[in-house]
Amino acid sequence: MRPELRRCRMAEGCMMALRYGMVFFNLLFWLGGCGILGVGVWLSVTQGNFATLSSSLPSLSAANLLIAVGTIIMVIGCLGCVGAVKESRPLLLTFFILLLLIFFLEILSIMLFFIYQDEIDHYAQRDLKKGLQLFGTEGNVGLTNAWMIVQTDFRCCGVTNHTDWFEVYNASRVPDSCCLEYSDNCGLDNPGTWWTAPCYERVKDWLNENLVALWIFALCTALTQVIEAGKLYSTLACSTAR
Repeated sequence: MRPELRRCRMAEGCMMALRYGMVFFNLLFWLGGCGILGVGVWLSVTQGNFATLSSSLPSLSAANLLIAVGTIIMVIGCLGCVGAVKESRPLLLTFFILLLLIFFLEILSIMLFFIYQDEIDHYAQRDLKKGLQLFGTEGNVGLTNAWMIVQTDFRCCGVTNHTDWFEVYNASRVPDSCCLEYSDNCGLDNPGTWWTAPCYERVKDWLNENLVALWIFALCTALTQVIEAGKLYSTLACSTAR
């Protein structure tokens, strides 16, 4: 067998293996995006603006975040699948550029978070306290439900102190979700029956405790992107050699 023919067959085998690998991986990627999008739509339909704690960014809800992330994953996965099946260099190049852009945005976000962590804490606390004023008001069911769930699950009350609610009610009372034992109008009882831990610190401590898991997730995401980029380059190289 001539060397040229052997190289050609090796290139074809390389191309086929990489193509099937990319199709399989990006199909899983696309299905994962469908799942995330579906959960986001379900939350949006059934729970309204569930988990909306910010008053200045009312669109920043769990449902909307899941919808946005799911849509992005679906688009990227679709580009990878179609590009690999069609052996389309423009689609594969677009796929690579999107992966590279997301990778750099992740790194930039992490860097900015650590650089401006104090400023972010100050802004978040101020914005959350502002959002307390909308608790229980008409058109803010999502914010109200989110605060009730956070205070119940994390056994906390208010943003930095349970007295944050005193400014909301103009009285020494808190929502019933702040009570050690929930009952109707228990927020009017003695302060000794309320949670006193600040919700902001409780949630922040929970995030710190789970930081290792978050870092592992971020590392796996970055590694996946690097593998995809490597497959892309190899695919383009095989396409050129064929």
